[in-house]
Amino acid sequence: MASKLAQLWNHPAGPRTIFFWAPAMKWGVSFANIRDFQRPPELISYNQQAALATSSMIWCRYSLVIKPKNYNLLAVNMLLATTALYQLQRKVRHEGTYEGVPKIKSDKK
Repeated sequence: MASKLAQLWNHPAGPRTIFFWAPAMKWGVSFANIRDFQRPPELISYNQQAALATSSMIWCRYSLVIKPKNYNLLAVNMLLATTALYQLQRKVRHEGTYEGVPKIKSDKK
């Protein structure tokens, strides 16, 4: 057990490096975006969600190019890109912004 902890501690992407802590903090942003699924779509910001989706996709690629490969960074950015794209999709459907695309009506009354 101690040798496993030592391996983690001394890993090039372990807790002694920014490669560990940057993705660890970004998980909080991902979970906040998931929690925002409950918010009304009219409160969603196009700019914020587009920036999150775009930057997350760029960081996904970067996480596989750097040495050592950082799979924690890849995972958090894949989740963040997915949640941001979902939020954008909610906003677009709510507003029916594209011509020819009807506004989705809810069955709820």
